[in-house]
Amino acid sequence: MGAAVSAGVLCLVLWDGPLCPCRAYGAGVIVSSRLTGSAPPGIQACNLRAQLLSNTSSVMDSQNDDLSPKKNTVLRITNGTVPGSRKRVSEGNYEKEKDVCIQLFDQWSEADQVEFVEHLISRMCHYQHGHINSYLKPMLQRDFITALPAQGLDHIAENILSYLDARSLCWAELVCKEWQRVISEGMLWKKLIERMVRTDPLWRGLSERHQWEKYLFKNRTTEVPPNSYYHSLYPKIIQDIETIEANWRCGRHNLQRIQCRSENSKGVYCLQYDDDKIISGLRDNSIKIWDKQTLECLKILTGHTGSVLCLQYDERVIVTGSSDSTVRVWDVSSGEVLNTLIHHNEAVLHLRFCNGLMVTCSKDRSIAVWDMASPTDISLRRVLVGHRAAVNVVDFDDKYIVSASGDRTIKVHPFAAPRPEVWSTSTCEFVRTLNGHKRGIACLQYRDRLVVSGSSDNTIRLLDIECGAFFGGAGGRLWDIECGACLRVLEGHEELVRCIRFDNKRIVSGAYDGKIKVWDLQAALDPRAPASTLCLRTLVEHSGRVFRLQFDEFQIIS
Repeated sequence: MGAAVSAGVLCLVLWDGPLCPCRAYGAGVIVSSRLTGSAPPGIQACNLRAQLLSNTSSVMDSQNDDLSPKKNTVLRITNGTVPGSRKRVSEGNYEKEKDVCIQLFDQWSEADQVEFVEHLISRMCHYQHGHINSYLKPMLQRDFITALPAQGLDHIAENILSYLDARSLCWAELVCKEWQRVISEGMLWKKLIERMVRTDPLWRGLSERHQWEKYLFKNRTTEVPPNSYYHSLYPKIIQDIETIEANWRCGRHNLQRIQCRSENSKGVYCLQYDDDKIISGLRDNSIKIWDKQTLECLKILTGHTGSVLCLQYDERVIVTGSSDSTVRVWDVSSGEVLNTLIHHNEAVLHLRFCNGLMVTCSKDRSIAVWDMASPTDISLRRVLVGHRAAVNVVDFDDKYIVSASGDRTIKVHPFAAPRPEVWSTSTCEFVRTLNGHKRGIACLQYRDRLVVSGSSDNTIRLLDIECGAFFGGAGGRLWDIECGACLRVLEGHEELVRCIRFDNKRIVSGAYDGKIKVWDLQAALDPRAPASTLCLRTLVEHSGRVFRLQFDEFQIIS
């Protein structure tokens, strides 16, 4: 070999085959045209391999001793000319020696080939390593999405692409026909829509309203539209969502009224609705059930001797609390009274039930915790006291009971094991008192450590219940229940804030000023957001006080 031969050149030309474990060899003799002896082929190959390494080492050493930018400019040796490279001038017997090296290299095992190339690379300079890296990069790239189906692993390719969002899925379809085929046959647009319907209430509501839910959550054995149907459906859903969000921001709405006022019926104190019906509790001591589509009264339940101040229902029962101090349980289908609970000494102002547990609160300053084994088997578990005025509202989950009172405080009672300064729902021990409102608290909602409360000081406060801090002005406060911190005060109502609800996006409040306000929850939780940006819309539709409201992604009922 001539002195100009580069080990980097040899490496690139001879690289051929997958990586394997390598092993070392001892020194040998004779190389190239000098291989004329009668030694066995295996011994000849071994000797030649060792001699190649020895000669290459000496060549590399001589090159590295006299390395300059003007030398070793060849990127790689191929049968054709490499674009952009300087043509190499062959010296001596290079071509013959190269052919012999390649023939010998092809005779070695994969492990031997790797070990030989590793030796060559170790003798090269950094400049040569860069050329090798550029040469190998495209060789090491793999289109795994195309390769997997070829191995009978279509389901793996589909599963990988199913994690993409809509924008990425659009780009993936444009990569090549094989990617497009995997996405189409895997029904990945259908799976994306199904994932959104499972996790987002707005998507779920749209699927029910527009009845394309019947094409979802069905396996391939049933008759379903092709993937192109779901591909074209997705942007239509996005357009519907953008329209709904714009309606919330701009206040565009259609108004429907149910006339509840009559000579005997002078107001609605509480309500709850679903897709089929609205159930309301009235000042005339009755509970009325309305058809949500036609707005006609379907049924009237009577039995209370005082105004119906609070209610909640599920698929089996309606539970109501009244100013007659009783709690009644009704069959939701027949309207029959199943149970009457007599415990509180004064009006039952609010109640909540879930998963076999019910909590009621009263003007008598107490909170009662009930075990609901069945509609007819309800027993008192514990009575919580501590408020110094009427307890106007309660809410709870599997961790805390949260109550608000006319004494201007919110008290937290944990369900789990008691901790210092908190109430427990299992032990009913007191945990923490949240202060901040300047007058009595009329309403609150608690969910995921966040409490939103409304008060007769005309403010709404957002609080972190765990650290006792408050987030929120005339209107309400946001509290973080974990630390008890008030996170924000929302101001804007002109009179007592009587009812409040929130979801992941917004807060809706109603007050004695007859107004309903829609607030941006995410902005309210951001301390950098200006107070002027928090109220999205004010609705003035009621001619009197707003006592109760409920809302979802599509409507507010008050």
